[in-house]
Amino acid sequence: MAPEAVTAMLQCLTGDGAFANPASLQHHFGERAHALIEDARADMAKSLGCKSSELIFTSGATESNNLAIKGIALRYQHKGRHIITSATEHKSILDCCKYLEGIGFQITYLRPDQQGQLSLDCILAALTEQTILVSLMQVNNETGVIQDIDRIAHALKDKDLFFHVDAAQSAGKLNINLANTPIDLLSLSGHKFYGPKGIGGLFVRNRKQTQLTPLLHGGGQEYGLRPGTLPTHQIIGMATAFRIADESMQEDYQHCQRLADILTAQLKQLDGVHFNGAPAHKLANIINVSFDQVGADALMIALRDEIAMASGSACNSGAIEASHVLRAMGIEGDRLYGAVRISFGRYNTEAEIKQAGQRMVEEVARLRQLTLE
Repeated sequence: MAPEAVTAMLQCLTGDGAFANPASLQHHFGERAHALIEDARADMAKSLGCKSSELIFTSGATESNNLAIKGIALRYQHKGRHIITSATEHKSILDCCKYLEGIGFQITYLRPDQQGQLSLDCILAALTEQTILVSLMQVNNETGVIQDIDRIAHALKDKDLFFHVDAAQSAGKLNINLANTPIDLLSLSGHKFYGPKGIGGLFVRNRKQTQLTPLLHGGGQEYGLRPGTLPTHQIIGMATAFRIADESMQEDYQHCQRLADILTAQLKQLDGVHFNGAPAHKLANIINVSFDQVGADALMIALRDEIAMASGSACNSGAIEASHVLRAMGIEGDRLYGAVRISFGRYNTEAEIKQAGQRMVEEVARLRQLTLE
């Protein structure tokens, strides 16, 4: 977490801070917490280019994605039961769509090219009179590939449907201006931009007009769309981290690009190295790479005490299965089963990246030698 976010959170947890229930407006303590939350909401909304009333706090992008997709599907099923998404989405999207399929919705799963990019023509060709929602991620969590969300949003603007964007990986790293880009719903996750875990947000354009069916029912908080006592400390931590990410976006981007260049150059010393995802259209802080003759599991086990790597997203890391993202991109065989994901960010140093690259090169060479013996 950003140290500034930790400090801001601590001020909401102690007896001399804003510890009270922000819904308890009958006393000063609750009013104080409520005011801090509304200031945080306004700050984040300003950075995103939207109204404060259009930003709803959730427990993270998984909940935001579920609320957006199920909320639209259940509310507007009388208009149509067709949803378009991609086969490379996060599991919180894919499993949500799988649930909706089970209750009678039709889902189109678009497949990208081998670089991980979706064709706008392919998206438009999939539209039918029954389509009520298109849901796509801006940046893929396993490859870092960026979709041209602005172009897609403008192409869908005059269609009678909703456009949802999962911005968990892009918020705080790419400029998002909802005043200029006609996105209807957008999901955020605090810990992706150095905020706390367990807090996120959902942007809902024209909230009173875009009526969602809530997933939960209770005290009516968050305009009735997400009831439950608001966690003041989590919200303040997220808003603080988002402000810092917005202010340091260019600096963070250049720093991650330098780290990516260092690591990429080191790994290219080896033969049989394949970088997965469009190199010209991806965030620098995520590298997905495959090594010939070396399985991902063997490499991760060899380096598990030194380098945090994964063979897919963290949500899937407990399951022994090939990446559904790479498979949807048409990647199979050794390149699929030898793929590992490495990510880094603001607080990683060049020395750490050089050490990681050196150890990866050494272990790949050692594991390949073992296969020859």
